[in-house]
Amino acid sequence: MADEYWVYDFSRGPQTDFECPFEYSVGKYDEHRPGMYTTPLFGGVRDLHVGIDLGGPVGTPIFAFADGVIHSLGVNDEAGSYGPTIITRHEVALPVTLGSSELAPIQTVWVLHGHLTATSLNGLEVGQVFHAGDRIAWIGAEHENGGWPPHLHIQLSISEPTVNDMPGVVELSQRDQALVTYPDPRLILGRLY
Repeated sequence: MADEYWVYDFSRGPQTDFECPFEYSVGKYDEHRPGMYTTPLFGGVRDLHVGIDLGGPVGTPIFAFADGVIHSLGVNDEAGSYGPTIITRHEVALPVTLGSSELAPIQTVWVLHGHLTATSLNGLEVGQVFHAGDRIAWIGAEHENGGWPPHLHIQLSISEPTVNDMPGVVELSQRDQALVTYPDPRLILGRLY
C-alpha cells in the first residue's frame, strides 16, 4: 500500500460528491454502509461490509500475502457483484488479534480477491500453487469489475466457499456470525487504519 492514502467513512452512506485527495484509498471492514448497495443482489438489506476495499489505479498489481493455491476463479457478473474474482487458499498462522505478535495455530484461510481485470484470470487454474509475493491479479476498471470505482475487495474466510463467491456485504442482524466467519483482513494486511 502507498505511504499516503485516504480512509473512507461510508457509515454516512454514499459520498458521490467527494473526490479522494490521494491515488490510493481504504474502505473499512465491519462498517455499516447505509444506502450504498442498491442492486437486487443486496436485497435492500445487506449493508455491513465484511471485507476491506483497497482503492487504486486500474492495473495496480495484487500480490499474494503468503504461499497458497488457487481455490476457485471466475466472473461474478450480477449487477454490483465482484466481476472477475479469485479465491485463494492458505495454510497460515494468523495473529490472535489485530496488532498482536502472538499467532494462532496454523489454520486454513480462504481469501477472496474481487473487482479484478478480466485478464487476471488468464493462465490460472484451480489447484495452481503460488508463493508469497507472487503477483496474482490486477485491479480492474469499472466496465469489467462489477461496476465499481477501481479497487480490490479483499476478504478472509475460515469457512470454505462452495462457489467462487463470498457475501462481502451482509445484513446488520448477521454481524456477530459474519465477523467470526469473515475475520478482519488487517490480520494479513496490517494496520491500515
